[in-house]
Amino acid sequence: MKKDYGQYFQKPSTKSARKRLKKTVDTIDFNEHINIKDIGVGKHYLIQTYGCQGNEADSETIKGILEALGFKETNRENHADFILLNTCAIRENAENRVFGELGRLKQYKKTNPDLILGVAGCMPQEENITNTLLEKYPYVDLIFGTHNIHKLPEYIETALLGKERVIEVFSDEGSIVENLPKKRDHDSKAWVNIMFGCDEFCTYCVVPYTRGKERSRAPESIIEEVKNLAEAGYNEVTLLGQNVNAYGRDFKDKRYTFADLLEALGHLDIPRVRFTTSHPNDFDEAAIKAIAKHNNMMPHIHLPVQSGSNAVLKKMNRKYTKESYLDLVKTIKKHIPDVSLTTDIIVGFPGETEQDFLQTLDLVKQVDFEGAFTFIFSAREGTPAYSYEDNVSHEEKKERLQRLNAVINAGYLKGSQRFEHAVVDVLVEGVSKKQADIVAGYSQHNKLVNFKAPASLTGSIVKVKVTEAKTWFLKGELHEVI
Repeated sequence: MKKDYGQYFQKPSTKSARKRLKKTVDTIDFNEHINIKDIGVGKHYLIQTYGCQGNEADSETIKGILEALGFKETNRENHADFILLNTCAIRENAENRVFGELGRLKQYKKTNPDLILGVAGCMPQEENITNTLLEKYPYVDLIFGTHNIHKLPEYIETALLGKERVIEVFSDEGSIVENLPKKRDHDSKAWVNIMFGCDEFCTYCVVPYTRGKERSRAPESIIEEVKNLAEAGYNEVTLLGQNVNAYGRDFKDKRYTFADLLEALGHLDIPRVRFTTSHPNDFDEAAIKAIAKHNNMMPHIHLPVQSGSNAVLKKMNRKYTKESYLDLVKTIKKHIPDVSLTTDIIVGFPGETEQDFLQTLDLVKQVDFEGAFTFIFSAREGTPAYSYEDNVSHEEKKERLQRLNAVINAGYLKGSQRFEHAVVDVLVEGVSKKQADIVAGYSQHNKLVNFKAPASLTGSIVKVKVTEAKTWFLKGELHEVI
């Protein structure tokens, strides 16, 4: 029921979010369609970001918009005029953290009645979550999702000047908005969205509902953005998409694939190109060859497998088998022999037997992963798996996770040890929090490297000789500044 919410009141619909109408995706130019006013001059904002790299990139856009409105960033909650939680919906514990934080932040509304408190991102895209926010958190002034970040200026204007509560969450397939301002969190590496949404519909995942259908940015827009970043002194870009390998599949007027994009970026004067996340079902040999061909393509691939059991993979709707995944790994290693492979794995998926789990352990050992994000299955309302009979006890899930992590950690260490005494290129990210004379950064293979060097090297790529390999990081000594 729409009460006194003002001109903006639109709740999400799980039913609508499931639809894929195959209509042409709209492209919006932020500069042409949005009239930015200096309504934030003299005011401060604070953003808390939860979740994946996509959420981090969205927060950089939100910061860019706010600063274009005249706001300045603060890290003091009692100094902020606008506090926004940019949320994640992948797992229940992430949502619980947000609800707990909203309860804690209520105190600042009492001391500053003009404070705007908002919730954005993936959580509001879930119908049940927005209903909870409306019913139990009446002091939240602004609720919007992942499809309408570009409308933030008018939401701020309505909430700040009109004193109206704003609830607007779109459940359509989504548009592409170009020329959004950004305030990037790093001076030397940057996120670059190449596509949005997901059409895979894994049975455990809410992303197709929270992020909309797969829709790719024009290649010329991506290439121009990377060129501009390189000219601004950035040394690394990470291409972002829920399934980057599906890039270009939605184009109606041309055939342009992820491999074509990698080939184009391979010729640019940007030292490092990474990407995430890959879906094994869409990762073709052409993309692998493009990575192998160009020196600025980093030899690290994150390739989520989720399970090594064909029965579980089928229930997950992952659209590949253990055998086809291993064939893909073989092809990758054929073209990129020194590649570092990492993955995602879920244990305790409904119906997973001990034999299923052993198949996962077998796959992990065959691939030689050098790292993994491992999780116990988390049931998400609105997904098919939410209703699956779960006959695996929590104790058994925890025990399987421990067994899996023991194998994964051995892979971490083995992956680190192959670089012992080698010289690696490291993009320096900053000074260690524990030792002022130690800096840290990541190698081409995405290994964390700690070594003694001046803080002035932050943002530079340097050569480091690895002196000791630990499970989670490498120790080294500065060898050469490139």
